[in-house]
Amino acid sequence: MKKGKILVIGSSNTDMTVLTQRHPKPGETVLGGQFRMGAGGKGANQAVAAKRLGGDVAFVCKVGNDLFGDNAIHHYEEEGLDTSGILRSDAPSGVALITVDERGENAIVVASGANAEITAADIESIRSRIEEASILLLQLEIPVAAVQRAAEIAHGAGAYVILNPAPAQELPEALLRHISLIIPNHSEMYLLTGHDPIDDTSTDAALQTLHAKGIKDIILTLGSRGCVVDQPEQGTRVTIPAREVRAIDTTAAGDTFCGALCVALSEGKSLEEAARFATLASSLTVQRLGAQASIPFREEVEQLEPRPTT
Repeated sequence: MKKGKILVIGSSNTDMTVLTQRHPKPGETVLGGQFRMGAGGKGANQAVAAKRLGGDVAFVCKVGNDLFGDNAIHHYEEEGLDTSGILRSDAPSGVALITVDERGENAIVVASGANAEITAADIESIRSRIEEASILLLQLEIPVAAVQRAAEIAHGAGAYVILNPAPAQELPEALLRHISLIIPNHSEMYLLTGHDPIDDTSTDAALQTLHAKGIKDIILTLGSRGCVVDQPEQGTRVTIPAREVRAIDTTAAGDTFCGALCVALSEGKSLEEAARFATLASSLTVQRLGAQASIPFREEVEQLEPRPTT
């Protein structure tokens, strides 16, 4: 894998979050507590995480010609991201409505807006940016056709192509053949493979199913149970436990994991080492409220890492 620049292509949303004791049932109104509005979207979250954690990061998304879009670009520039590839649309910018209960579990409804307008032609227009990247990080809050075209270009250029298959949906095998690493959670793995990873046997069946579709490396994230790093070409499968913390809000935990992983890989760490770094970073995220507001900086994660003995 080439070392260096990380390119994230994905969604940009404005998150509107309400804290509540519990999520409402269908047809029910629940009085909530604190309201917060901030930057979100899986693509943007992952790009910001990678930048805060020390990566050389460019972000490509599509936002509306509206106040939300203007504010988003200004925010990404303040974060230090390369925003020169961001696209504009006549559609409204994306928004996400989020509730977070007293256990820190979230429920999210997304109005995709401009995110849904990213086309394969848009991806072709940024081909040179993709071909310059060492690592391409993708998610599924933009159209699959755009994701697939980006993966094809990056794979052809020799980049390490990472897919976080969220939100969960069925995927064409033509896309999966161009993925170097996939990072599904429990429910996403079940949808992709038909195997529910509840024990070693079903986890093995799920992993083997994805490998058979052409994916070389897999990290299965399991929340408080940690993650499984599977690299059959190296003959290794390692379970990395999660840090024991009190979760307040899990909204951007997976996005922080993905961004952190990319940074560690771009610095030459092994996939297992990168997953351990990402586990530490995401453990900080779940202890804070919000999406990007909860993403830690590099020095915070380094304080958690064990110091070498001399």
